[in-house]
Amino acid sequence: MREFKDQEGKRWLARVDERAGLDYQGRFHLVMEPLDEAGDPVELVDVRWNSFDYARSTLETSSEVELRRRLRSARARSLQ
Repeated sequence: MREFKDQEGKRWLARVDERAGLDYQGRFHLVMEPLDEAGDPVELVDVRWNSFDYARSTLETSSEVELRRRLRSARARSLQ
């Protein structure tokens, strides 16, 4: 949905994923995938939206600084 570069210049794709379930609130969440090298996607399940359209709109208008900040935070949490 949205490509950006991290602080090291590596390319990432910020996209939206859906979690199936009965509760529609917060059903969509942010996922970041590395594009330049093999690696696991980073899921940010705490960044959630109620609709795909709203999620897409948010990603389209997010700054690269914001996307880098979210990625850095998610990666740091995954190391703990």
